[in-house]
Amino acid sequence: MQSHDRLKILVEGAIFAGLAMALEYVPHDVGVSSIQLCYGLIPLAVYSLRRGIVPGFFAGLVFGLLDMWLRGSGSLLNPLQIILDYPLAFALIGLMGMGANTVQQKIRQHKTTQAVAVTLLGFALGDLGKYLSHYFAGVFFWGSYAPKGQSAWLYSLLINGGSFVANLIMGLILMTILVRFTPQLFTRNL
Repeated sequence: MQSHDRLKILVEGAIFAGLAMALEYVPHDVGVSSIQLCYGLIPLAVYSLRRGIVPGFFAGLVFGLLDMWLRGSGSLLNPLQIILDYPLAFALIGLMGMGANTVQQKIRQHKTTQAVAVTLLGFALGDLGKYLSHYFAGVFFWGSYAPKGQSAWLYSLLINGGSFVANLIMGLILMTILVRFTPQLFTRNL
């Protein structure tokens, strides 16, 4: 890979991470305050499926660091919790790129249904990775906020599980629409 290709990938990743961060300023609490949609998952999913898992990890890492610096000041307890809730959780979004080559191949072959299926599996995997990182941070660091008599494990499951499911539903719907109607977003030659 030539240096201008690497630069193009880095710049594209920075743009997608910036877009993801900008979307975090759109109100995203659903019903009860513990369920939060992460609109930034959508541009990072597109980027991960365009460029693959490693660039997706780095774009997610940048997004997580931006979120920590710009929005996370009230929820920083200690170094391990910070790592679990921000850089690691958001970097795991890059798992969405595991099927990047397959999605692009299916789009080129005009097999949209198969491209959608691989996209949805990748989105679910990335969302699950992010959720698990938040879940363990919740168990080990936020569990002290659990109601009296409730285990930290159940508390974290209830608090983080709603967001996981809400983001999964949002992502599955939006990614299906994007792959069906704008497949060119997922190809590398834009």
